[in-house]
Amino acid sequence: MELTANTPQHLRHTNMNAILGVMRRSGAVNGTDLIAATGLARATVIAVCDDLIAAGWVRELPAAKVAVQKGRPARVFEFDARAGVVVGLDFGVAKTTAVVADLRGTILAKTTQILPEFTAPDSRRLASIDSAVRQALADAGAAPESVLVAGIGIAAPIDRSGAIPRGQDFWKHLDIGVPEHLHKTYGWHVLLGNDANLAAMAEHWMGAGADVPDLAVMLAGERIGFGLLESGRLLHGAFGRSGEVGLLELVDGVGTPAGIAALAREMAVEACRSGAPQTLLSESAGTKTAGSKMAAAGPSAEDVFAAAAAGDTVACRILDDIARRMARVIAVVATLMDPEVVVIGGAVAQSAAVLLDPLETELARFMPNPPRVAVSTLGDAIVTLGAVRLALDYVERHALDLLQRS
Repeated sequence: MELTANTPQHLRHTNMNAILGVMRRSGAVNGTDLIAATGLARATVIAVCDDLIAAGWVRELPAAKVAVQKGRPARVFEFDARAGVVVGLDFGVAKTTAVVADLRGTILAKTTQILPEFTAPDSRRLASIDSAVRQALADAGAAPESVLVAGIGIAAPIDRSGAIPRGQDFWKHLDIGVPEHLHKTYGWHVLLGNDANLAAMAEHWMGAGADVPDLAVMLAGERIGFGLLESGRLLHGAFGRSGEVGLLELVDGVGTPAGIAALAREMAVEACRSGAPQTLLSESAGTKTAGSKMAAAGPSAEDVFAAAAAGDTVACRILDDIARRMARVIAVVATLMDPEVVVIGGAVAQSAAVLLDPLETELARFMPNPPRVAVSTLGDAIVTLGAVRLALDYVERHALDLLQRS
């Protein structure tokens, strides 16, 4: 690795960044390993390691734990993944999920908190977010002051200044000052990201799209949205709206940006109307208890998938119709962006594997060489994992700045 710098201070920072980067990607290393990886002189490597140890980023392993040859034992160093922690937060419509991770991305704790309805005062919703964050920190055994960065995912575009643009009433309900609240309460640096973009980051990091440079991740639970990577770079757009597909009503055979779960419920309700063909879904079209009240409730998306698995003809037809719609949505995005892989993510991903065969058959009708379609293995943690990745990327880019403030 060739290292150049214009000033002694710049040189020191360059060397520290280089060595810290090697350690972060490795296990235990000695001076020889670091010399080979960076091209730095031994004296420089040892001096930088001592600086990083003093700052708390690196620890020296006891010689007794390391196999050595005759003579003076080599010093062995290791990146300290618990030099701090990061927080990932998925702020949704009905609930928020907080996770705490160490600096290698290992999840230490996860907590989900039900949120008050949109009409509740912002202070109540912020208090629920606080509750989730504090519980996750407590479960992880981490103090609030050990948090280096917090990442937040929300179902709205985020512009280049980190703000939620105006344009939809739904977005306004999510713009309640969560980053400002967390910064004021804890003093953290807080990053805001679009949920689909964070889902794409999570899939590229550790999911079905791991290391795929041209990737599209479709969050398709309640409402469809895409996170898009081109040559490994997340596409953002002037106002953060890359991947927003709110105009799907213009696409023949689609007509709505509703996602798989929403469509399954709507179609199931229609299938259970009086005079419709007999279906197992009718057993779910009664009433359910909500607190002390009885409320009308139709079949859920889970009911539709379960009935189809049991061979119910109506449920199978619903899923086939949904697969054909999703194929059209993917074809539109794939024609514009040309991804190698499209990953279906979100709350319905685990059940969505049954859609793949009819979806891929339909997709092949619309375009030559269609992308491979996969379902996410990350479940409902996909956005929080992306928020963790967002925070970790910031820590890696600004490690020395964070070091100086600690």
